[in-house]
Amino acid sequence: MESKRWRFALCGSSARKLRRGGANLLAGRALTLSMESFSVAELGAAFDLGRALDWGLLPFVHNEPETAPDILAAYVNTYLKEELQAEGLIRNVPPFVRFLAVAGQINGQVVNAQNIAREAAVARSTVDTYFGILSDTLLGHRLPAWRPGLKVREAAQPKFYWFDPGVARAAAGLLREHADRLWQGYALETIVYHELRVYNETSRKHRALNYYRTPAGVEIDFIVETAKRRPGSDPRVVAIEVKRAERWDRAWEKAMMSLSASAGVQVDRMIGVYCGTRAYRFGEVQVWPVADFVKALHKGEVF
Repeated sequence: MESKRWRFALCGSSARKLRRGGANLLAGRALTLSMESFSVAELGAAFDLGRALDWGLLPFVHNEPETAPDILAAYVNTYLKEELQAEGLIRNVPPFVRFLAVAGQINGQVVNAQNIAREAAVARSTVDTYFGILSDTLLGHRLPAWRPGLKVREAAQPKFYWFDPGVARAAAGLLREHADRLWQGYALETIVYHELRVYNETSRKHRALNYYRTPAGVEIDFIVETAKRRPGSDPRVVAIEVKRAERWDRAWEKAMMSLSASAGVQVDRMIGVYCGTRAYRFGEVQVWPVADFVKALHKGEVF
């Protein structure tokens, strides 16, 4: 690799096996890059927002939407049988199946391990182990809470997002039930978070992604930290609010405006993402339809 300047990639069917078997082979001699799953940016004009909110963006699902429930059900079933049981990651399947259903239902929400343990009828420590398995197998990602210490108490628990809203729906056991607007709201956040991760990786900017919430109910869906706090300088961030709505309500800007007015942080951009068709500019707030936001993101216009 060093003498002949070869370029190659390690790949495999099991993310955990690949990490365990190849993670230390080339320490200091190779780059570590992540290949994220299917992106809205790759679909371009073929992107169908309604279909994506209901069924996600797995390639087979996108190409054969009429069989989406069967494909997603098979995906989760295969994952359980071949990926986890075959590797011996879980010895007792029923508790993990109960956990999957709860984890699917809380997609995009704050992780309360104690409540999840009670609903899934498993130990509190087991919940942490199961979430670790989902993260290690790249089925989900924790979104940390941003805690800048702005003289208010801030949320500390992370949120958990599945890598695909369709897979979350399958895990939750909701494939045969109507996807209501509340579910679609979290699905939209999942898609936006996925696009943020994809761009963050492909651009190699590797910015910290977080969410922000205070006990008073002030919440911003995504905080992109473009510059960390240093002695003599405040952190710089991009604030993004996502809404499952065809019309933008300016009341949704209040949390971002409140953060921007706070001492101790510099908000470079405030962005709204919604399901309408028109882009707006309200003072310092830029509002984009989902497809326009994705285009701007991958052009480097968000961060």
